[in-house]
Amino acid sequence: MKITSVKAILLSYPVPKQRQHRNDYGVVVKNDNVIVVVETDGGVTGFGAAHGGPEAIKATVEHELQPALVGEDPTNIERLWEKMYSGSRLEPSLKRGYSLPSARGRSGERICAIAGVDIALWDIWGKVLNQPIYKLLGASRSSIRAYASGGWAPGDQAGEEMAAYAAKGFSAVKMRAEGRDGFSIRKSIHRIAAARRGIGPDVELMVDAHGSLDVSTSIRLAKRMEEFDVAWFEEPVSPDNHNGLAEVRRATSVPIATGERESTRFPFLSLLEKRAVDVIQPDIAIAGGFTEVRRIAAIASAYGVKMAPHVWSAGVLFAASIHVAMSAPNSFIFEVSQAANPLIYDLFEEPFDIRAGYVHAPEKPGLGFTLRKDVEARFPFIPGPNYIY
Repeated sequence: MKITSVKAILLSYPVPKQRQHRNDYGVVVKNDNVIVVVETDGGVTGFGAAHGGPEAIKATVEHELQPALVGEDPTNIERLWEKMYSGSRLEPSLKRGYSLPSARGRSGERICAIAGVDIALWDIWGKVLNQPIYKLLGASRSSIRAYASGGWAPGDQAGEEMAAYAAKGFSAVKMRAEGRDGFSIRKSIHRIAAARRGIGPDVELMVDAHGSLDVSTSIRLAKRMEEFDVAWFEEPVSPDNHNGLAEVRRATSVPIATGERESTRFPFLSLLEKRAVDVIQPDIAIAGGFTEVRRIAAIASAYGVKMAPHVWSAGVLFAASIHVAMSAPNSFIFEVSQAANPLIYDLFEEPFDIRAGYVHAPEKPGLGFTLRKDVEARFPFIPGPNYIY
């Protein structure tokens, strides 16, 4: 079997005016998806997800990666990952036993594009072997506890919002450090206190700052939130500031989570070496696909660090992340977005199996889901920014 085509499908969902809200990125006006499609001469097609700038990802997939992949055996997944990563230096890389990434290959949109292709290759391999991907990776479970991820409501309304998530059966919920009323330590603590009152003492509560705070503000906020038994403080500082994150972790008893914007295993190794993190959160559509995320999970397990995959904004990403969570033994909880985004939940013919606060594995081959034939017609791509500040 040989690869005959590699392409990217761009989708958008304009957020209705009444559902638009401001967060630390700005006002969300639309969501985008990039679905990577790998076709073969054996009639088997694989689907993957890639985050990043949609037009840039499409150009990278179709004009840089496709020429290198057409004619290759799609089941040689490790080889193809190295070929996409090392470029023309693939053979020297394999002979010498270490990667030789090309100048454009080691981060950014290139790695996101590689991730999309890699997910699609694993989808093909699962379909060929008639097995779901998590079993090919080595299953450790068939279901995993989930947490409801949202939490934008201002003031006392935060308690009502988080209580509504818990009422759906979730035993853990996540809120944003900055609500619709803007950020200050006082406002954030007010909202966290309201959330804790709303969910009671037995539901876990996480807080996400999206990397928007400096070190001193993060430490002050973390110390104030300790009394509310916060399960983790996510991305308190810029993901580029590993030393600063380690400083925050040393200053508080609240566990630190991060990793959703890191590409490849190397930044994760830096975080682990600096003792900067308690929970790693690789996004499979950013970090490098199944091939790289399983390496990341293995490295983290050597440091005794747990994993909670970052799952946001894309149905194919959600599907792929299920397989990550079912295979990696140090995965312990799964993110379920509460955003009103049909690009997550309306892409497939089959619904995700989410029951009583748990996500259950699909049993169909590959990713285990069938992409609707009308997705491009239903969600035509809209160029332009996702946020207006």
